[in-house]
Amino acid sequence: MGGQIKLTTPLSDKDLEKLKIGDKVLLTGVIYTGRDAAHKRLFDLIQQGKDLPMDIKGQVIYFVGPSPAKPGQAIGSAGPTTSYRMDAFSPKLIELGLKGMIGKGNRSPEVIEAMKKYKAVYFGATGGAGALIAKSIKKAEVVAYDDLGPEAIRRLEVEDFPVVVINDTKGNDLYVEGAKKYRKG
Repeated sequence: MGGQIKLTTPLSDKDLEKLKIGDKVLLTGVIYTGRDAAHKRLFDLIQQGKDLPMDIKGQVIYFVGPSPAKPGQAIGSAGPTTSYRMDAFSPKLIELGLKGMIGKGNRSPEVIEAMKKYKAVYFGATGGAGALIAKSIKKAEVVAYDDLGPEAIRRLEVEDFPVVVINDTKGNDLYVEGAKKYRKG
């Protein structure tokens, strides 16, 4: 399991093909936020053949509902939310060009298969470290669904945002491999 890799968004297939589970990555550039309510709205737009409120090709979506920003901060605490709630929507977004997702917890076999087929990765962010993660976020602005409050889609400008590769483009799963190491027998 490799060292630290710096990547700048938007991400390309070439960026992602070299990543392996367990790699520590520092993301710089633009990432978008979105949780289940926003994902449902994006999915509905896709089903209706309408344009999305942002171009997702090469982009990363962070599953987060940040707390309000304190004065002088770009954003409040911004820890990851559990990713499985986005599993119904993620394969279609990946097919349309989404290259990365950031959250916590396992992803479904359907999401992993879409990541293999269309070359995307799933990054884990450290749960419980929302205030620390927020320090990597330099700017935040709502781009869609302001009525959702913390769950609105935000465009974040990040610098050295710390994540770990949980699922790579080859279908490997850090959680599965990690468990094998400690299983008796």
